[in-house]
Amino acid sequence: MHKKSLFSGVIIGTLATVGAIAGSALTYHKKVIQPLDQEDERIEQNRRRANRKAHFSHIN
Repeated sequence: MHKKSLFSGVIIGTLATVGAIAGSALTYHKKVIQPLDQEDERIEQNRRRANRKAHFSHIN
């Protein structure tokens, strides 16, 4: 009987640990990685917009 409860405790502990790690990874991605990607995209859009304006001003 004790072996079964030990085994189920290990399984539950492992699943809880994996869940905590996955939650931490998701939170890190949302708080750190995603804002950096959004900032890079905003900078790239501004660069493209500035290039279009520069080319257009030299054509006319």
